[in-house]
Amino acid sequence: MSPPLLKLGAVLSTMAMISNWMSQTLPSLVGLNTTRLSTSNTLSHRKDLFQNPKEGWQVYSSAQDPDGRCICTVVAPEQNLCSRDAKSKQLRQLLEKQVQNMSQSIEVLNLRTQRDFQYVLRMETQMKGLKAKFRQIEDDRKTLMTKHFQELKEKMDELLPLIPVLEQYKTDAKLITQFKEEIRNLSSVLTGIQEEIGAYDYEELHQRVLSLETRLRDCMKKLTCGKLMKITGPITVKTSGTRFGAWMTDPLASEKNNRVWYMDSYTNNKIVREYKSIADFVSGAESRTYNLPFKWAGTNHVVYNGSLFFNKYQSNIIIKYSFDTGRVLAQRSLEYAGFHNVYPYTWGGFSDIDLMADEIGLWAVYATNQNAGNIVISQLNQDTLEVMKSWSTGYPKRSAGESFMICGTLYVTNSHLTGAKVYYSYSTKTSTYEYTDIPFHNQYFHISMLDYNARDRALYAWNNGHQVLFNVTLFHIIKTEDDT
Repeated sequence: MSPPLLKLGAVLSTMAMISNWMSQTLPSLVGLNTTRLSTSNTLSHRKDLFQNPKEGWQVYSSAQDPDGRCICTVVAPEQNLCSRDAKSKQLRQLLEKQVQNMSQSIEVLNLRTQRDFQYVLRMETQMKGLKAKFRQIEDDRKTLMTKHFQELKEKMDELLPLIPVLEQYKTDAKLITQFKEEIRNLSSVLTGIQEEIGAYDYEELHQRVLSLETRLRDCMKKLTCGKLMKITGPITVKTSGTRFGAWMTDPLASEKNNRVWYMDSYTNNKIVREYKSIADFVSGAESRTYNLPFKWAGTNHVVYNGSLFFNKYQSNIIIKYSFDTGRVLAQRSLEYAGFHNVYPYTWGGFSDIDLMADEIGLWAVYATNQNAGNIVISQLNQDTLEVMKSWSTGYPKRSAGESFMICGTLYVTNSHLTGAKVYYSYSTKTSTYEYTDIPFHNQYFHISMLDYNARDRALYAWNNGHQVLFNVTLFHIIKTEDDT
């Protein structure tokens, strides 16, 4: 009840109490019995009143009007001066006393009413406070739910670029249609939930998104090439060795073959350590050690199809060494390539010639005087090491922190230190370049080796004595027969 209604109720209650009290008390004010008269007694009593007017003041009748006020009919005694004065004085005294009593009673009633009113006001304040708390709890719940659904929506946004990937597989047309419909439905649901929280169950939607992501990832395993969109991580696999070095796996090895090769330092070393698995590498359980016939230069070696490719120390000669036979299978001079810190990466370390592999094949990245010290990309024949084709870029080799190949595109970082990002890319397919802005976390502040592994879809890095992995996100642009 609001305060005005409380006040009105208190007034009406007080008036009713006063009216009732007066109807019962007024006869005693004039010295008469307060007992109510029945109908028959009233008639006889009325007769007695008129026959004996000298008896004193008599109540003829009493009642309450519709407003609750007391109405009395009184027969006055005969007007005798002496008796009138006495009666008047007596009546006046009685009236004054009773009025005083009435005033006191009214005051008590008023105090009680005010006390109760204040109590109700306090209760009303407490109720308003509780209502505000419940409203706050409801708002907090909606905020929390909004956050969860926003995370789901961001997850869906990451999945949306994968839709074009599925267009490549015509045999899975029905499955593709189902996937696309599920993505559209989930996206619509998530958008609707942002507008009206609580309309759908969060856990159910979360499970649907995870299930869809798993199925899409399974399809991704069938894919080959794509454009680099994001680098996440790193994951620290092990901490060992000096500040500079290289570690790698074979991208062409079978799924059961997970051997790891480890080459510490960038010069004055010929020892390659082999581990049967990542677990053995982490625990330090070597399976075999190879003593190369030549020292290597830099840290930009690669293992490809069972052989190690590396740059021979103080030369521009590339060596192909077989782990199975323990022999050099091929060696060739990379014509005009600078070496021995003529055109290294920003950190130095004889990193002039960078050998790498991707989905397309084997590559060499280096610089020449003929190209003004800018990067040259050459595709190599893995058997003979012959240069099959070369591309001259406009990016200075000495300004590059590191580089790696993905699907025939060279990606170059702008530094080997903290704050590095993939700054430049060159596509050998289109012979075009573009400037990019793909950051990644250089956790240990100094990268001296960064190579892409097509089987693992990951970047292997040597980061200041830490062997780490970065995950990559690729965007696949696929043209179908319907495209013009």
